[in-house]
Order: sequence, then structure tokens, then C-alpha cells
Amino acid sequence: MWNYLTPGIPDELFERSEIVPITKEDIRSIVLSKLRLRKNYSVIDVGCGSGSITVEICLHVNSKKVYAIDSDKNAIDLTKKNLDKFGVSANLIHSKAEEVLPSLPTVDAIIVGGTKGKTEKIIELCISKLKKDGRLVIDTILIETMYKALKTVKKQKMRDIEVTQVTIAKGKSMSSGTMLISRNPILILSATR
Repeated sequence: MWNYLTPGIPDELFERSEIVPITKEDIRSIVLSKLRLRKNYSVIDVGCGSGSITVEICLHVNSKKVYAIDSDKNAIDLTKKNLDKFGVSANLIHSKAEEVLPSLPTVDAIIVGGTKGKTEKIIELCISKLKKDGRLVIDTILIETMYKALKTVKKQKMRDIEVTQVTIAKGKSMSSGTMLISRNPILILSATR
């Protein structure tokens, strides 16, 4: 289905739902680069949504070591459909992140795409599940979530902390030329344990 080594699978190749969010292809590419994945890495995707990031992670690492968590059953079902569509698998967990994270093994990288308002607690749990030199990446559209995330990673003595704002504009053909349509700005925090 995706025969390239590069991330950024086009959004239209994924199964979609009006009620389950998807991380857009350009943002996924940046998120994956911030995770700094290696083939044998173990990874947790907190708030997996449509599974677009989970799929891309599984294409880069051993999927037996990938855990996708979401408290929304619709998200877990959609993630499963997308994993099947791309011929990869992951450990799907239908649960609140704060309830299941303590029982998961330590991993090399964690992506947090949703915290359902429990930002500090979930990030603290994620940090406790990272191996030494493990990477944590958080993407959000909310300034308040970024503020809480940044405060928490600093308090937990994470290093190589970086905050990036990304605003993508896509070209749309018009009768007289091409117009750029902006998408929502995304905030990405990355750090190393």
C-alpha cells in the first residue's frame, strides 16, 4: 500500500471518520522526524485517533513493540481498519491513558496526540515509561495544552526540549491561478529523557 521509506502517507489513503481526528500528512512527517525512530524501537501512541501516526510508526519499527491507546472505541476501531489496510499491526488498547500506562513496558519513544484534559498527569506517566535517552513528542492545537506540557517536561528535567509551531498551507486551483489555503497551526513539543 505504501512502498516508500519516507513518512507522510497522503491523508486520502487512510480510512476516515467525521468523529475521529486524523493528524494531517505534513504534521505526521514532522512528528515522526522528532521521534527519531530506529528499526528495533518500541513506541507508545497516546490518543491514537484514526491511527495515521500508528500506521506510519509501524512501517518504521517492529510493530510488535507498538502500543496505540485511545479511550474512544470509534478511534480504536478506525485505527484497526487503517492498520489492516496498510498490512501492519500494533497492540491496540481501548482505555484511558492514565489507567493503562502504568502497566505498559518502558519504551524508546512516545507520541502524545491527546490527553483529554489530563495533560500533566499523562505526560508524567509517559516520562516514567521512557527508557534513558527516550524521545517524547506532543502535538496539540491548544496553547493551554502546550503550556502545561512544557511546564511538565521542564519540571521532570527532560532535555533537548524544543517547541515548534507549524502552519501548513496547501495550494488550491482557482480559475485565475493557485491560492494557498492555511490549515490550523499545530504546536509540537519534543524532548529527550
